[in-house]
Amino acid sequence: MNLERVGRYRWTICALLFFATTINYIDRQVLGLLAPTLQKEIGWTESQYGAIVSWFTAAYALGFLGVGRLMDRFGTRKGMAWSIVTWSVAGMSHALASTVGGFSAARFALGLGESGNFPGAIATVAEWFPARERALATGIFNAGSNVGAILVPIFVPGIVLRWGWHTAFIITGALGLLWVVAWLVLYQRPAVHPKVSAAELAHIQSDPVESTAPIPWRELLRHRQTWAFAAAKFLTDPIWWFYLYWLPKFLDARYGIHLDTVAAPLIVIYLVADVGSIGGGWLSSWLIARGATVNRARKTALLIAAVCIVPTMFAPNAPSMWAAVALVSVAAASHQWWSCNVFTLSSDLFPRRAIGSVVGIGGFFGAVGGVLFQRGTGALLQANGGNYQPVFIVCGTVYLIALLVIHMVLPRLTPATLETA
Repeated sequence: MNLERVGRYRWTICALLFFATTINYIDRQVLGLLAPTLQKEIGWTESQYGAIVSWFTAAYALGFLGVGRLMDRFGTRKGMAWSIVTWSVAGMSHALASTVGGFSAARFALGLGESGNFPGAIATVAEWFPARERALATGIFNAGSNVGAILVPIFVPGIVLRWGWHTAFIITGALGLLWVVAWLVLYQRPAVHPKVSAAELAHIQSDPVESTAPIPWRELLRHRQTWAFAAAKFLTDPIWWFYLYWLPKFLDARYGIHLDTVAAPLIVIYLVADVGSIGGGWLSSWLIARGATVNRARKTALLIAAVCIVPTMFAPNAPSMWAAVALVSVAAASHQWWSCNVFTLSSDLFPRRAIGSVVGIGGFFGAVGGVLFQRGTGALLQANGGNYQPVFIVCGTVYLIALLVIHMVLPRLTPATLETA
């Protein structure tokens, strides 16, 4: 394909989604990085910390119930803008918190706002890319999650050591407001965008024409395709939440890595994770381009990720900090490899008009799993003296279970046949 001839403005939109996801993860990751410091300063127990982070995930779940429908109804331009304004203000509000209740309220508001990012981004990719490019575009914007997680340990410790933790929340929260300005200036629908050539629009719209009639949730919930996607999110999303919120605490408890030295291991973990995000999208797209069915391409990519994650169960017994980091790095990369392919399943299995709602449903179940896992992790660590081994065993094995569930529910990845409302 001649990129100059076809046009490439759609990749500008993909870049905007990448930066939105980067900011999304910066804002949610700051608390995880500062958890050992704040836990000592404010006096949280392990159970209280588990409860605080679970309020974010609970709000994330509630947000997913409605945000997908809002994206489908009002469009991604307005939906993404309101989502990021909401979470940016919520991120800055952490600076006003000083109690468990205050941090819980700030996390809840942050979760409501951030729940719009992935449904909006997936719907935008479906709007701007033909099916054969969606996995790669999803992998690229999803890589922003790892970049955000990398930037936090690079810049936030310096901000905290110089100006205090309150300022760290204010500065990182304000980044999203700058993104909204760029989004409103650069984004319009492909069909009316002055930067999109006729050739690029034809390329974007090269898939068969689809109906635009709305699809009720009750119709989506009738289909096993919805439940396969939701089950995958329920089982594996909580593991990523664990990495975000407990890795700094794990490294501090097991290897004595504190705020001023935590940057190097976290940077390595999330740099490697970025490779997994883009590689997972590339592999399945590459297989499809060479004649593989969607079923074979997606499940092959998912199986590779699930197998590579298994060794992470040995991280708590690693002989050195860097050995543990190596194991977790591979697991984080494999999760992102897995995640970009699971997200792409929504556009494989459903028409564009339903993607926001389907991703919202899946995100709800993933967040519910996250709430249960976070509260369970906090209670387990408090009860067994901070032993992380049982938690890492779950982290290493659950992806194989999730893939088995997907295959049992959908032996073939065939699109859902939806009734027109």
